Order: sequence, then C-alpha cells, then structure tokens
Amino acid sequence: MTISKGDKLPDVTLVKVTENGPEKVQSGEYFAGKKVALFSVPGAFTPTCSVKHLPGFVEKAAELKAKGVDEIVGTAVNDAFVLGAWNKASGSSDITMLADGNGDFAEAIGLTMDGSGFGMGKRAQRYSMIVNDGVVEELNVEAPGDFKVSSAEHILGQL
Repeated sequence: MTISKGDKLPDVTLVKVTENGPEKVQSGEYFAGKKVALFSVPGAFTPTCSVKHLPGFVEKAAELKAKGVDEIVGTAVNDAFVLGAWNKASGSSDITMLADGNGDFAEAIGLTMDGSGFGMGKRAQRYSMIVNDGVVEELNVEAPGDFKVSSAEHILGQL
C-alpha cells in the first residue's frame, strides 16, 4: 500500500551520510520535530538524477529553508558511500543524504519500482514529499520516465 498525505512515515533504519562515515538512523526518530523536504531518486549518478533532480534542490535550498523547511533530505536505494560521493560531486552541505541501501524505506512506503530492465534491480520511484513532524503533508510521485512533480520548484509551490 502506498503512503498518502496525512500518513505517518514508517519507522525503518536508514543510513545517514556524515563526514565521519555512515551513521544508522531510525526514520521515525529522524523526521520527528522538523519540517523536511524529502526527495527520492532511482539512483545516484544516473542522468536525470544528477543533471536535474539533485542540482535543483541544491539551487533552491535557501528558498526552501526561507519557506520553513528545516532540512532537505535526498534518498535512494544506494549505499551510503555512493550517496556520499554523489553529494560531494553534485550536491552541497545543504542536502542530507539518507541511504536506503536495501530498499526497506521504499518498500515500507510502497514506492518501489523494478529497474531490472536497466540492470538496477529493485529501486525507489522518483518522488518528493513534505514531511512535518514525521507526517506526510505533500506527496508527489512521478510517472515512469517523468521529472516534473518531484522537483524543488514544485515543492516550493507547495510551501
């Protein structure tokens, strides 16, 4: 079942990318008490994700924070080392990367996709959401192959 507006995020283990290495966090605790702009990509270093998705959130970080976002979080079914390298190459310190290496978070919110046709296996769909104190306020799931509603610009319009 896919998560919906008004639902509380499930409590699963994610791995936060930090300067000191990977750090396990529980999603239930991590998203509590703050407003988060969360975006998910099918994979770090993939074309749309690297050329449009992550750069858009880097570019709009100050505007998002000016509209009340406490933190901007990117996630993907990749390991923390890959997400760390991706953020270092294309991101910024304004973006927190939470690795969903086994796809547990994507599975728990019902937003997985089968990327095996591209040699990627089970991945998360491309989406964005506004999460306030662990509760989904806005959810934007892309149609396969699209990049419109999960962008930083779209999220800005929802704040």
